[in-house]
Amino acid sequence: MYSTLQQAVQDLQAESAMTLKVLDALTDASLAQPIVEGHRTLGQLAWHLATSFQSILGQAGLQFDAPTSKSEAPATAEGIAESYRTASEAAIAAIQAQWTDATLQEQRLMFGMFDWSVSETIARFIRHQAHHRGQLMVLMRQAGLAVPGVYGPSKEEMEAMSASR
Repeated sequence: MYSTLQQAVQDLQAESAMTLKVLDALTDASLAQPIVEGHRTLGQLAWHLATSFQSILGQAGLQFDAPTSKSEAPATAEGIAESYRTASEAAIAAIQAQWTDATLQEQRLMFGMFDWSVSETIARFIRHQAHHRGQLMVLMRQAGLAVPGVYGPSKEEMEAMSASR
């Protein structure tokens, strides 16, 4: 968990930048790639990431403007990435304006069943983003897209580095 708001903000900024790197690599054609029949498509999963700022951080009492799960998804990959970018920036600005180091220790009832501290909520939100980002990257491979490196270089990036030596 986080002991200072600055730690939480820095972590959220870094993780959001990695997610944007993945979202920016999507194509309009790839949005229809399903996980398996009857499950989310790549586009639905990407939109879930964009709306999760409001779904999770909004539920913890943070007030900011961002799409919700009831919002209609943009029809393009660029539109989804831009919605994510806007939601991320708005959430981070709201965290810095509305919460303090002391707020991190406050408890919130989440999803009507979990008592989490604000610090734990932010940490769980970040892990939620990483989990779905990983799913996106698998679907991107299935859709034939090059996957960007996140915590290290991707296969394509490693091959490019080897070729340039």
